[in-house]
Amino acid sequence: VQLQASGGGLVQAGGSLRLSCAAPGKIFGINTMGWYRQAPGKQRELVATITANGITNYADSVVGRFTISRPNVRTTVYLQMNSLLPEDTAVYYCKADRLGDEYWGQGAQVTVSS
Repeated sequence: VQLQASGGGLVQAGGSLRLSCAAPGKIFGINTMGWYRQAPGKQRELVATITANGITNYADSVVGRFTISRPNVRTTVYLQMNSLLPEDTAVYYCKADRLGDEYWGQGAQVTVSS
């Protein structure tokens, strides 16, 4: 399963970005999908996850600002990021859990200027 992420970029503090991640083709058995991020010199951390039946989980630092969603096409996940802060700057990775395996996207750079 090759995940394709898109939507990163450069934005000023207070701005918004939307990340997208899709697994091409008809793929069955994907359960949880999510977004993680890794800032320079830091470990990769969870941002948000969403299960196949829509249960969401967010890092405390993004609650109220980020929204993860998953349309009827269960192989796609979005991350709407509002009120961005400079500390949100990182490479964002999408992940999918399928039949006991993990699949990662290639990463999308998000840079928030102050």
